[in-house]
Amino acid sequence: MRGNTRRRLSGRLEHADIRTGLRWKLSAAIALVGALVAITLSLVVHNAARVSMLDNARDVADQRLVLFQPTYERPGRHPTSPAFRLDDPTLPRALRDKVEEGRRATYVSERHGNVPDIWAAMPIKGGHVLSLHTRFPDRSSNILRDLDKALVIGSIAVVLGGSALGVLIGGQLSRRLRKAAAAANQVAKGEPDVRVRDAIGGVVRDETDDLARAVDAMADALQQRLEAERRVTADIAHELRTPVTGLLTAAELLPPGRPTELVLDRAKAMRTLVEDVLEVARLDSASERAELQDIVLGEFVARRVAAKDPGIEVRVVHESMVTTDPRRLERVLLNLITNAGRHGRPPIEVTVEGRVIRVRDHGPGFPEALLAEGPSRFRTGSADRAGRGHGLGLTIAAGQARVLGARLTFRNVRPAGAPKSVPAEGAVAVLWLPEHAPTSTGSYPMLPHQGA
Repeated sequence: MRGNTRRRLSGRLEHADIRTGLRWKLSAAIALVGALVAITLSLVVHNAARVSMLDNARDVADQRLVLFQPTYERPGRHPTSPAFRLDDPTLPRALRDKVEEGRRATYVSERHGNVPDIWAAMPIKGGHVLSLHTRFPDRSSNILRDLDKALVIGSIAVVLGGSALGVLIGGQLSRRLRKAAAAANQVAKGEPDVRVRDAIGGVVRDETDDLARAVDAMADALQQRLEAERRVTADIAHELRTPVTGLLTAAELLPPGRPTELVLDRAKAMRTLVEDVLEVARLDSASERAELQDIVLGEFVARRVAAKDPGIEVRVVHESMVTTDPRRLERVLLNLITNAGRHGRPPIEVTVEGRVIRVRDHGPGFPEALLAEGPSRFRTGSADRAGRGHGLGLTIAAGQARVLGARLTFRNVRPAGAPKSVPAEGAVAVLWLPEHAPTSTGSYPMLPHQGA
C-alpha cells in the first residue's frame, strides 16, 4: 500500500507543471548562501570571542593565584577569601593531576546552564595545594550575549539584503529573458522583421545578448531556407500548370470510355494539386491581403453549404453582421466541409453562432499530431482517417484564416470526463472570426477610444 502511494505521488510530481521565476530562484540561492555564510561566521566569531574571554579569565585567575601565593605560604596563614582554598577536595581531577606534577595550571569547567567556572591551582610549601575558584565574569557573559544578538541581527540583515539583491538582479535578467521569449514567439508566428537583440535592449553585454544573437541568426537562416523552399515550390507548381492544363485538354479530346474517365480524373486531381500548392506558396509569402465586405454570416454560410452539399445541415444559432473577405471565408468553409466528408463520417453539421462557425463530423476524430501541432502540408494523418489527400486542405484553411485575422482551432468530441484513450465520437473545426477584421493592407482598424 505504501509503495503504491509513493508511486502515485511521484507520478503526480512528474506531471505537475511547477513554474518558478528566475528572480525567485536567484533570490533563494543568494539568501541560502548568505544564511550559510552568516551562520558560519557567527559561530566562528562567537567561539573566538568566548575562547578569548575564557583565556583572559584564566590569565586573571593565574595572576591572582601567583599574587597571593606568598601570603598563604606563611606559617599559620589560611585563605581569607572564599575563592581561595587549601587542598580543596572539589578540585577537578584533570587540574589536580597537573598540580601533582608540580605545575601551576588553570582549568575551565562547565556548570549547569552552560556557565563556565574558572579554576587555578598550584603547589605551595608544606605539600599543600592552593587553588582559586571563580565564575565567569558577569560582564563577560553580558558582552557575549550582546555579541550574539548583534550577530543574529547582522545575519538576518545579510539574508534579507541578499534576497533583495537577488530579486533585483534576477528581475532584470528575467525581464530580458521574457522580452527575448516574446520576440522569439513573434518570429515563430511569422514576423521576420522582429529581432530578439533589439527587443531585449540594454547596454549590458552578457549571455542573454549571446543567446539573442544566436536566435536572430537561427531565425534568419530558417527564414532564408523557408523562402528558398517556397520559391522552389512556387516555381515548380507554376511550371507544371501549363503541361497539366495541356494534359487535361488532351484528355478531354479522347474518345469516351472508361480509360478516358480515369485519365480525366487523374488530370483534374493533378491540376487541383498544382493549384493548391501555388495557393500555399502565396499564403506562405505573407503577401496576401483581404478584400473586405459586409456580409450576414449565417445567410452566407447557409447558401455556400447548400451549393456544396444540400444534405449538410446548417444551424444558425445567432445571426451577425461581419466584415470579412467572402472569397477567402468560402475557401475556408468549403475546405473544412471537404475534409470532414473525406476523413469523417456523416452526418456533417455546420453551426453559426455570432462570429463563430463550427464544422463537425461523426468520424474517428483528428490525429493527435494535428491537435498538438496544427495542420501541416503533405501530412494526411494516421490511418484511422483513411490517409487520403495531401494535407493541403486544412493547411490552406489555416492560411486563409490568418489572412482574415481569424483563428482556426481543432478538437475531438469525447464523452464528458472520458480520457484520451476513449475513441473520439467526431471531429470539430471551429473558425473564430475577429470582431475587427484586418484592412486591405493587412493592418487592424483601431477602435475609437484607442485613437486618443
